[in-house]
Amino acid sequence: MSSTNLTLYHSPASPNSRRVRIVLAEKELTVKLIPVDLAKGEQHSESYRAINPRRVVPTLVLEDGTAIGEVPAITRYLDETFPANPLFGATPKDRALVIMWERRMELDGFAAVMEGIRNKVEGLKGRAIAGPHDYDQIPSLFERSVRRVKNFFVDLNERLGRSPYVAGKDFSAADITARVTVDFAANTLGLSASPEHNAVKRWYDSVSGRSSTAA
Repeated sequence: MSSTNLTLYHSPASPNSRRVRIVLAEKELTVKLIPVDLAKGEQHSESYRAINPRRVVPTLVLEDGTAIGEVPAITRYLDETFPANPLFGATPKDRALVIMWERRMELDGFAAVMEGIRNKVEGLKGRAIAGPHDYDQIPSLFERSVRRVKNFFVDLNERLGRSPYVAGKDFSAADITARVTVDFAANTLGLSASPEHNAVKRWYDSVSGRSSTAA
């Protein structure tokens, strides 16, 4: 793997951090990893707020000290800076399609799971929305989250019934977000694809064979 002068602040248990770690593994990049203990509230410390005032992980810090938050921004930076093993396509058309599908995986799947967790978990009281401000939980949003995630699996199965990967014929950032979302839903909400979702199972087994998914 290629070494870099990049530093990634992450949490081993954070699904957003995992998305970036998978990108790093796919691109065979080594960065300095600094864990942030979310259970102990290290993300709320003054030292971490100076790096990421939104108090979330991951954050990628460049050699010049520039801090990049938000997974889509981090993954685009990595893909453009280290073009080998591209995860956003090779042409403008391919890039547009990957960005479109990755956005859908994030909004319709990942965000739906997150909505349920943040409005249900005791330890996230007062932190129902990630960011610099505190918000109370709304219990009814948990039930909506469950419905949204179930619909996500239906829509994902329909898409994968027409395409080998989420954004087309090649594995991409959209598959990474979708793969992490599927695990996130199963591990936190106990929700997974139904037996009739054959296309999701086929795709999941395929992408699970990639060593990067262990990141």
